[in-house]
Amino acid sequence: MSTTETANIHRQTPRQFILFTLIAAVVASFAAWSSATLALEVWVMFAGFIAWFVRPTSLRESLSAMVCLWLGIGLAAVAEVATGALIPIAGGLALPLVVFFVAILIVGLRTTRIVNNMLTWFLGMVTFFAAGWDLSAETFLHLGGATAIGGFAGWACQAINRRWVEN
Repeated sequence: MSTTETANIHRQTPRQFILFTLIAAVVASFAAWSSATLALEVWVMFAGFIAWFVRPTSLRESLSAMVCLWLGIGLAAVAEVATGALIPIAGGLALPLVVFFVAILIVGLRTTRIVNNMLTWFLGMVTFFAAGWDLSAETFLHLGGATAIGGFAGWACQAINRRWVEN
């Protein structure tokens, strides 16, 4: 948590603190219900929720985090295919080689606007690999849809709190 965020929390009245907490809980609950109703994995939705709040300083930063999350999901799929293709040639070195180049790409983009959120790139990769699903359009729609619900919930949480708590 940044120094500014910590200072803002300490400036909240007890009423604001409680209201902020309740709003976040209601929004997260609604997002979980929405995901489950749509037969999407709730834990995947929370990856989007987490990504939104990685840099909650502005709408642009939060949207950038979502873009990096989705790019991380895509890059993980590419890494999986590349590793499989390299195993016959490189054997046990295939995985470390792919990880090396993936890390160079992600870390190398750390100063590039919009795609500079390394944490959410890696969160996207973790989300893809943790899901353990086959490469298919359905996989990407599922992961993209569930994380989008989480990102929207993050936005809603911020917007409602700015409107009703912070003002």
